[in-house]
Amino acid sequence: MLYQRSSQLFAEAEKVIPGGVNSPVRAFKAVGGTPIFVASAKGAYLYDVDGNRLLDYINSWGPMILGHAFEPVVQAVIEKAKLGTSFGMPTELETQIAALAVEMVPNIDKIRFVNSGTEACMSAIRLARGFTNKDKIIKFAGCYHGHSDSFLIQAGSGAVTFGSPNSPGVTAGTAKDTLLATYNDLDNVKALIEANKNEIAAIIVEPVAGNMGCIPPQEGFLEGLRTLCTENGILLIFDEVMTGFRLAKGGVQQLLNVNADIVCFGKVIGGGLPVGAFAARHEIMNFLAPLGPVYQAGTLSGNPLAMAAGLTMLQSLNEDSEVFERLAAKTAYLHVGLEKVLKENNIDFTINRIGSMISVHFDASPVTDFKSAAKGDNDTFKKFFHGMLQAGVYIAPSAYESWFITDALTYEDLDFTISAAHKVAQTL
Repeated sequence: MLYQRSSQLFAEAEKVIPGGVNSPVRAFKAVGGTPIFVASAKGAYLYDVDGNRLLDYINSWGPMILGHAFEPVVQAVIEKAKLGTSFGMPTELETQIAALAVEMVPNIDKIRFVNSGTEACMSAIRLARGFTNKDKIIKFAGCYHGHSDSFLIQAGSGAVTFGSPNSPGVTAGTAKDTLLATYNDLDNVKALIEANKNEIAAIIVEPVAGNMGCIPPQEGFLEGLRTLCTENGILLIFDEVMTGFRLAKGGVQQLLNVNADIVCFGKVIGGGLPVGAFAARHEIMNFLAPLGPVYQAGTLSGNPLAMAAGLTMLQSLNEDSEVFERLAAKTAYLHVGLEKVLKENNIDFTINRIGSMISVHFDASPVTDFKSAAKGDNDTFKKFFHGMLQAGVYIAPSAYESWFITDALTYEDLDFTISAAHKVAQTL
């Protein structure tokens, strides 16, 4: 495939946009080459500016769970746009989607909508600190919760030391209140809690990690976090920006039967438009302004176009009793096919999968946390990525990202993907 027009557009973009992109992973820095510029998308396919058709396994990083340009969502947005695109005032739609989300998700009473997953997680942390009157939080290496200052922290020198900023612009003062733990390691979390008694407001975690590839929680990990939080007066925050309304109607709380205190949403809840949300029990959510002292606001929060898209998407998922089973079955089919291909070609790999999330790690050892994810052979991944791209299959341009399966994928599409992977694997 040729990407002449994409290359031209990228060169033009670099002159006026930092790095030529508005989100760093799009720049292809991790894999080399020039990013693809999209012209349109429909169903399971992207169509780029050079006229190439690409089978899409990113799906806008998760929200296109029913396929690109899903007709009910498109029509809902069109009809709502005719009535006005933004008011900065309450609309009935906001209450309708809030009521549906509360109905679908266990253990929440109220929800507040924002404009992104980053906003949702940032606001959840502020709420947790205000509610508990404590300052410190625990996050996990490799879990991404947006680019708010509190989350851009790397490991310190020991298991119970403070983190340090890994982005210029994040102050040491902010970093000292963020403690870094190892995903799937309860003993590490216990040590952090013990070393910071009565100082920790919240533990925030991707209950299924998706930002170091797909890494499911090991048996007992989430349950252990729940127990530790309950015993120590700490709020447990599930960042379900990726997993919410994707792995089950009620997200990971429903799927794995573990309750969080605050849950953050994004991706699917917006139906493809910029939406985030955070939700909790009455007593926690009532700490938010205008009822309580914790301030959070947004002029575009509850935007009518975004609410129309999100409500239509949630209604579609809520009314289709088999959609999550179909998605899981397609993902399992892809898993089996890729596993066979990589084994036949004697390539070291590990495939992680849960529901409609899957990732291929080019290392034979189990991948359970950020350290083990980082052992993957990046050179092999780069070759695999570009080989698949040339074959017409678009996967995430980073070894540290999950693939997202859409219900628009057919089994013929999956067979095409497996066949392409076989041809690429022969060249690795």
